[in-house]
Amino acid sequence: MNPAEEFEQRRPLLFSIAYRILGSVSEAEDAVQETWLRYEATSTEPASAKAFLSAVVTRISIDVLRSARVRREEYVGPWIPEPLLADPYEDPARSAELADSVSMAALLLLERLSPLERAVFVLREVFGFGFDEIASAVGRSEAACRQLAVRARRHMAAGRPRFEADRREREQLAERFFDAFREGDLDGLRDLLAADVHMIGDSGGKGPQLAAQLVGAQNVARVLAALVPAFLRLGGVMQPHEVNGQPGAIFRDRHGNVVNTWALDIVDGQIQTIRSVINPDKLAHVGPVADAWAVFREARHARQSTN
Repeated sequence: MNPAEEFEQRRPLLFSIAYRILGSVSEAEDAVQETWLRYEATSTEPASAKAFLSAVVTRISIDVLRSARVRREEYVGPWIPEPLLADPYEDPARSAELADSVSMAALLLLERLSPLERAVFVLREVFGFGFDEIASAVGRSEAACRQLAVRARRHMAAGRPRFEADRREREQLAERFFDAFREGDLDGLRDLLAADVHMIGDSGGKGPQLAAQLVGAQNVARVLAALVPAFLRLGGVMQPHEVNGQPGAIFRDRHGNVVNTWALDIVDGQIQTIRSVINPDKLAHVGPVADAWAVFREARHARQSTN
């Protein structure tokens, strides 16, 4: 196997490592590309291509995350990871575990860790790397990496997200929710929402949003039942789609352009959190991006015209 073939074989793993460290599809793709450039420029063949490539992409991701954290402190409104429609790395024996590790809730919990803790946790707990490999990747001793892993596990365990254990039940509840959503069924929506449900919007100041955060089943259901039917009447499309390993949806305008995405957290048979990403900078990898401001104005006008 030549270097290019070896790299392509490892690309899904490299992207999945980088995305979990960075929470950004575009930055993860850039980290993977930079990894290839460094691999291609290596004069000696590494003993293990997997270990070498994983170490390189981890180091690059740590450096990127350190600068990204400064930008995120200045971010306008709530920050949510870039939506991931499909994780390219597959392990059939651990598919549910891998899906949960890439959920919005898990990624936001990882944001509480330092870049080194986050990298160690991802390599050890998600991908099962040995501490010798992790030490080489992050430039710390094995003993230091073990301490970093302990701290990271403690932080993650304190807020570890819970999801509906049965994935099929989760999907069925999401289907009922989206059906009620299309019909503007206020009672149906309210019944599926947890009493303290949170709806969180990430616009980055570059797109409209219903609110930075709505709390409570009545408030969330009322807003959804009022505005979404108008969007659908204008030719907008709600496309149920897994987002970050959880039930979700992609919203498109009448031309098929992406307006925003949703990811749902479902616990104990109810929707606990709805996370909406409408910042156009975070949607380009999903497809051509709509002018969300124009869509929002048109939907609001259509709603007012029917009242």
